[in-house]
Amino acid sequence: MDAILESRLDAKNLKKLAALNNDSLNKLVADAILRFQPDSVFVATGSPEDLHYVRTQALKRGEEKSLILQGHTIHYDGYEDQGRDPANTKFLVSGGASLGSSLNCMERQEGLNEIQQIMNGIMRGKEMIVSFYSLGPLGTEFAIPCVQITDSFYVAHSEDILYRQGYELFKSDRSKEEFFGFLHSAGALENGVSRDIALRRMFIDLETNFVYSVNTQYAGNTVAAKKLAHRLAISKAAREDWLAEHFFIAGVPNYEGGKTTYIAGAFPSWCGKTSTSMLFSIVGDDLAHVRKRDGKVYAANVEKGMFGVIKDVNPEDDPYVHELLVKPGEIIFSNVLNVDGRPYWQGMGKVDIPLKGYNHSGSWWGGKKDNKGKLIPVSHDNARFCISLEGIENYDPVQVIDVEAIVYGGRSSKRPVPVSQSYGWVHGVFYGASIESEPTAATVGASGSEIIINPMANKEFVSIPIGKYLENHIKFAEGLKEIPKIFYVNYFLRDESGNFMNTKMDKKVWIRWVERRIRGKVGAYATPIGFIPKYEDLVELFNKELTASYSKDDYELQFMTRVPELLEKLDATEKFYHKETSIVPKEIFDMIDTQRKLLLATQKMYGDNISPFKFKDYKVPVPLTQPF
Repeated sequence: MDAILESRLDAKNLKKLAALNNDSLNKLVADAILRFQPDSVFVATGSPEDLHYVRTQALKRGEEKSLILQGHTIHYDGYEDQGRDPANTKFLVSGGASLGSSLNCMERQEGLNEIQQIMNGIMRGKEMIVSFYSLGPLGTEFAIPCVQITDSFYVAHSEDILYRQGYELFKSDRSKEEFFGFLHSAGALENGVSRDIALRRMFIDLETNFVYSVNTQYAGNTVAAKKLAHRLAISKAAREDWLAEHFFIAGVPNYEGGKTTYIAGAFPSWCGKTSTSMLFSIVGDDLAHVRKRDGKVYAANVEKGMFGVIKDVNPEDDPYVHELLVKPGEIIFSNVLNVDGRPYWQGMGKVDIPLKGYNHSGSWWGGKKDNKGKLIPVSHDNARFCISLEGIENYDPVQVIDVEAIVYGGRSSKRPVPVSQSYGWVHGVFYGASIESEPTAATVGASGSEIIINPMANKEFVSIPIGKYLENHIKFAEGLKEIPKIFYVNYFLRDESGNFMNTKMDKKVWIRWVERRIRGKVGAYATPIGFIPKYEDLVELFNKELTASYSKDDYELQFMTRVPELLEKLDATEKFYHKETSIVPKEIFDMIDTQRKLLLATQKMYGDNISPFKFKDYKVPVPLTQPF
């Protein structure tokens, strides 16, 4: 093994690796050298010198280009490599085991043989980068050691922005017991982008905690400490009785000057997750690990940066992020229009966008179409920005927070209401288990208006049977003295003409109502689907938060209980879980049955569309309350 390492590492890099005194790590690096055949190996310690080397090499090798503002760079993925690729993202399992019908699995040895064949010699002529990161805050039980092996300086640069450096963590005994390993190659490049997209593969080996990713550059497929690590973390959490979730963490200040209320929330892509996390103060926008201590729930942001969708980021709708994007600082833009070193994207506000430049399709002009006849926009719908959270004005640097509320959100033009509160923990788990959304541009091949059920906005990443995953959520509340309250939001209701019923900023009122409920400052009406706000409370909150009025007509329309549509959602949820081959907790089906009976009973009394005012005297449905 030593001879293999010495064949590709110079004395300086060999010394960096040897300082970690980790035989398992050395074996991984040596095996990668044998398999991938790089010309040289660079070991990144996270020192200022090493961080600078990664940044400059990304530019020197053309993986990124400098923009006009200091620290700004731009990267392009291939035209067919602009989002996650679920079809080619597979869990490797042994002996014909199954993780459930909704998860993409492959026989382990078959998968290893395939990925080894594809990746053999794939780094010839390249430099291999070995980087170290920590999932979660250093010095806490949340910290998980991760090592990334890649031939892409863009990928390494992105991770340096998004994650805490973990070189020192690998000196601890903790990394000798277990670490997550990621092996990536962009493959052969053509015009600077991955050429062999047909051989794009992302294989997750749960037995070794290793992930293989090849012939792709898009960060969702390659930046290992993000969704690839998330899949490994879900499996680890299931073994250790904690939760790895697709959660933002945000703080909501108290009107009365008391302590900040911290909430976590899971939304599928393009459902308002990042913008919700930014409303007041942001701890993290995407991934969180959740644990129990002293009868309370606490959580930490896995990351220290943000890999966000840039479409519609403008001064009005996302002022904090927009302010950061237009001033000097370390930012990687991806798949947006570049004109003379200035980036342009869809929905950037009152800006005259040039009709000629360079974007994700190459040379671009207004009206350009791809080979399928589809109009190519100024920037890809899933174009991104990669930034450190520390530069955002409303960033909250707290490392570990008490979780007082969990907010689930989806995208539906028909149902449910803008905000509601569950009747208890199990009912709230059902809220999360029945998140519905439409396909988005964050996934390759996404199209159409089909509504999909996406448990906890985590379906694509769950690495254990869905039934077991939900059971873990239900049992998580056992033994808690302070149980977080659970809410559901939907920002995308449309009227009969197809117009949105709310403005983008109305979400600030819904999240403020969540905080007011936690503090016991507002009342609510009980309905068959949960508690909903009272009109008079929303009038006050619209005035305080948005300096806006709120009409009774708007309230009635938005908080209408649409019985046929809600029954349709229950049917879709039931169908989804009946297809599941793993054992789904009985509590989920009980919730479906109970909600259906309650909706049918109120439909019989009040009709298909029920005004919220009809529920003034409605009693909390006992079957939806649980002992937890």
